[in-house]
Amino acid sequence: MTMTKIQRQTLIGLALVGLAGIVAVAPPRDVRAADARQLSFYHTHTQQSLDVVYYQNGKYVESALDEINHFLKDFRTGDIAEMDPKLLDILHDVRNELDNDGTYEVISAYRSPKTNEMLRSRSGGVARKSQHLLGNAIDVRLRGVPIEDLRDTALEMQRGGVGYYQKSDFVHMDTGRVRRW
Repeated sequence: MTMTKIQRQTLIGLALVGLAGIVAVAPPRDVRAADARQLSFYHTHTQQSLDVVYYQNGKYVESALDEINHFLKDFRTGDIAEMDPKLLDILHDVRNELDNDGTYEVISAYRSPKTNEMLRSRSGGVARKSQHLLGNAIDVRLRGVPIEDLRDTALEMQRGGVGYYQKSDFVHMDTGRVRRW
């Protein structure tokens, strides 16, 4: 049985449509890798840096989360807590929204109860039940971005608390309820 030119063209066309459907359903490996989420940090108190991919191939990278937890520890006591991965996602998304791939300068992240009480005794601006105690908060600047733009972008996202500390030149972000100060 021989095919006519029209039958061959029809068969080739159907095969291409089918192939396109397969490609649309199962993205190539490099497309899945494009979901990687990366963050860069510089800790202003320890002068240490960290550049890490914390999310890849549809899941959080446990070893990267461990690195981040250690990096964002209470630098005064050395105590380590699990940082909320949703906080990392907020930082990642804020940076993307600002079209910036710069480094976050960390002023404060996890705080032990001892550190939080010490800071409360020195300043009226430290909450007794701070989100820092839970590993849900971070105080940062983003290199190359005016602090007001960082604040405004975080506020627009409506994904947690946002505090603006103009005199100290940082923005607080947390995964608690949406609020601002």
